[in-house]
Amino acid sequence: MRGLFPRAARAGLGAAAAVALAGCAASGPVEPTAPAAAVTAPLATSMTTAQGQAWAIVAMGGPAADEDLFWELLTRLPGSSQWKLVTPPGVADNGGLVAAGSAGPLTVAFEPSQDLVFSPLAQTSNGGRTWGTGLLNAAVAAVPDALAADPGGRLALLNDGAIDQATTSQAASGHWAQLAAPGAVAASPAGRACQAARPTAVAYTPAGTPLAAASCARPGIAGIFAREAGTWRPSGPAVPGGQPVQVLRLSQTPTGDIAVLWEGASAGASVAAAWTGDGTRWTVSPVLPLHGGGVTASGTGPGGALWVLLSGDRARALAGPGGPWRELPEPPRGTATLAVGPAGRYQALAVVGAHLVVYRLTSAGAWTRAQVIAVPIQYGSSS
Repeated sequence: MRGLFPRAARAGLGAAAAVALAGCAASGPVEPTAPAAAVTAPLATSMTTAQGQAWAIVAMGGPAADEDLFWELLTRLPGSSQWKLVTPPGVADNGGLVAAGSAGPLTVAFEPSQDLVFSPLAQTSNGGRTWGTGLLNAAVAAVPDALAADPGGRLALLNDGAIDQATTSQAASGHWAQLAAPGAVAASPAGRACQAARPTAVAYTPAGTPLAAASCARPGIAGIFAREAGTWRPSGPAVPGGQPVQVLRLSQTPTGDIAVLWEGASAGASVAAAWTGDGTRWTVSPVLPLHGGGVTASGTGPGGALWVLLSGDRARALAGPGGPWRELPEPPRGTATLAVGPAGRYQALAVVGAHLVVYRLTSAGAWTRAQVIAVPIQYGSSS
């Protein structure tokens, strides 16, 4: 259902991405470093659960300025190449959606928009056929990894920089407890050592340890922190190059966590990926020079796969830890997100007004149209 609440200013979709700098655990004087310009992590994404079900989040409709831009959730069942629309009903979704649940029920948080000042939640354990409701009595941060889930609990990164935690049943009833107050990560010994600012992503390790990514001000290491023994310890990988690093993503997968790291600034910036199965030991990919471009969407797939859409109609992918970047053919016009399809072949989800066009990448390296979904967008319903 669209337009359940009266019109108000649409929540901004941008948020500062995490900046991580080298030597978070190092002692001694800290050399002043000019912080790199913050890079926004877009909300459009896709992921695959442990059961092989794929999920994708895209924005569809008309101009955001007219509040005719709506965010949609789609899913693809294991072994299928066909997508279906499963956006949770009943709440205005102009502000954006974030989702978590790589190893269990999927939980979706609505970014505040219109008159909303908090984030309603929806949860499904049957692939989106039915939805239960929940509540986070605060505004979730507008970043793709603001929500994390493991079999027993949930983490939520709030717009003010706080981190809340709840068990699965508590999240459904709206009873969240504060794990970290605004500024607490920065005030921890590890945060002070790397001059941390507010967190910009949360995740769980497979063992259930909470992780947070935060902006820092020292070069060479990703600002990722693990919650242990009542405090935050440095947990991010070292990053070659000795330049400021921003954590664009910290995403849960069925086998561990994947970070997308932005290193440097301006024309010399590059991205890399890092994988961990325990939040401590990391495998870092080769760097991918951006040649002055930016990341417009990103997501994960089975086996630690990772893809990024880049400005200039470019797409790159990694099959998993230790592999090289693969250049994908230029995506079809309007591509909002990619997804790893059956047999590891990529699919492109392109938006054309109220229609979602799904393309598949053939073994010959060509994108061919495979499906068209008409999305019932109620233009003007948010006014």
